[in-house]
Amino acid sequence: MDPPASPDDPTPENRFHPWDSSPSADLRTRAATIRAKAKCPVSSKDIEYTCPISGIPTHHSREDWEKDTGYHQTKKYEVLKKVNIYEHDLRSGRPFPEFDFPTVQHPDNLVNMTNWDTFLYTRNFYSMDTEFQLAAVTKMLSYPMTIASILHQFSPYFMKPKGPITLEGLKSLAALRYTLYPEYRTSTLKDRPMRIFILGARAESQLPGHIWKQLGYLFPHSEFELHFIGPECLYDREKRQYSYNARPVVQRIDEKLAFVYHTEYFHTLHEAQDFFPYDPYLDVFFLFHPGLSSQEAMPLWHKSIPGLLDSKCALFITGYHQEDIDRDYNWLMENYIEDLDVLCERIPNLFGSTKWELNDLNPHEVFQFNQQLFGVRGKRYHAINQG
Repeated sequence: MDPPASPDDPTPENRFHPWDSSPSADLRTRAATIRAKAKCPVSSKDIEYTCPISGIPTHHSREDWEKDTGYHQTKKYEVLKKVNIYEHDLRSGRPFPEFDFPTVQHPDNLVNMTNWDTFLYTRNFYSMDTEFQLAAVTKMLSYPMTIASILHQFSPYFMKPKGPITLEGLKSLAALRYTLYPEYRTSTLKDRPMRIFILGARAESQLPGHIWKQLGYLFPHSEFELHFIGPECLYDREKRQYSYNARPVVQRIDEKLAFVYHTEYFHTLHEAQDFFPYDPYLDVFFLFHPGLSSQEAMPLWHKSIPGLLDSKCALFITGYHQEDIDRDYNWLMENYIEDLDVLCERIPNLFGSTKWELNDLNPHEVFQFNQQLFGVRGKRYHAINQG
């Protein structure tokens, strides 16, 4: 006796449009960008042919599309089609009841962080009945929930051998949880908010305050300062450009949550001792897909990583996919293995975004935000040569 489905309800059929003829102007622009800047993986020529299954420009010609055996054997077009329909759904103008987020968690109701489904259910989110709703919500919640799933007392990540957390990781997390759960303390602690530093911030610094408040609802007895760091952390929506400010810009969301925007690079702020003193009980760092090993960013990270390790505070890093996280992990180990301890081995992030994204400069590269995860910290005790 369910009511008939609304024509506005998203389906793969009613959300599919070739990007070249999309009803959305910005998707037509993205198709033009692919044609102008990307190259065909078969002939290395400009891309001029739109895959009829995915609706996204992928090859130079139909002949190249047919010759690309890897593309067809891996059914890459199925993932690309998901990229297509997810993007059209976000621009469809349908109601988005899934964005009506719950507020305070009742203390008698425990949160289950086993995965997205159990978390959304135990937090009383709107019932995510379609993949479209889940994709839209998890893309935004992935940032606060990645942080919360690591720090929470009911974290789904366990110590070895059952989980990826090392002994050093347990020490760092125990210190942070000592701060986050004051009702369990046996002694007093310096009374200041916990600082969560997010380096290289872009998309995460543009999330609305009510998204980040979901983090606070999971730690009702704690105060947080989110420090967004980097030249692209402060976006002026009126001017549609990134802003620079010589001083930190503070935005207070409520009495327990504040945003602080620093438009300098971390190493500049660290050398100026703007964040001193660091405290492993009160400070933690997150790098969301930082591209440590990329040619453009590597010189800057070489300046910032030593300061991060000197802080002796936990540092967690995410990646778009397995190849991305492996590159960053291996680069870090090759350059700083003597100066760090691993806190969390490389693992799939249980709270990565379920929405598929596309690299417009290479339409054969698809990814999901925060799909992979690992953690390190500056080595606390260096070995001493007794010889």
